[in-house]
Amino acid sequence: MGIKPYLFVFYIHVCTSIFTLLAGFTQFNQNILKQYSSIHRWIGKLYVFVVLFLASPSGFFIGLFANGGFFSKISFVILSILWFYFTLKGFLLIKKSNIKSHKAFMMRSFALAFSAITLRLWKVIIVYLFHPAPMDVYQIIAWLGWIPNLLVIEYCIFKQKNK
Repeated sequence: MGIKPYLFVFYIHVCTSIFTLLAGFTQFNQNILKQYSSIHRWIGKLYVFVVLFLASPSGFFIGLFANGGFFSKISFVILSILWFYFTLKGFLLIKKSNIKSHKAFMMRSFALAFSAITLRLWKVIIVYLFHPAPMDVYQIIAWLGWIPNLLVIEYCIFKQKNK
């Protein structure tokens, strides 16, 4: 990549995104939530800081230079903006003690963090089944990496509201 800060920003994104995945897996554990609420809060604050100040902004930057052309770039830029928004909204909601809405927005945030994994799973599946050209794969997985995640989470949130 010819952009000088790209590689540095890319490494920031990769390293901090790994943390968000590890942190996110702990945040929805009912035992931690009930028995160790201070750990939940501490990891949650760290998650919010990392997403808002490192992972999402770096994702936005590298999204501007993504492989796969204009539509891939748009996908990754939208992903980073939504990740930032859902995380910030979830944080602001817990500050207002709105636990249900906080949980819903943090579930959305983590669904987008989890796109790092689903993007790679979709890549393996699509390449194995269809053998498309590499740029075609990238254009497809740029969207499949996060939109199905959000749809699944929205369904889960909907089901929780209607219990």
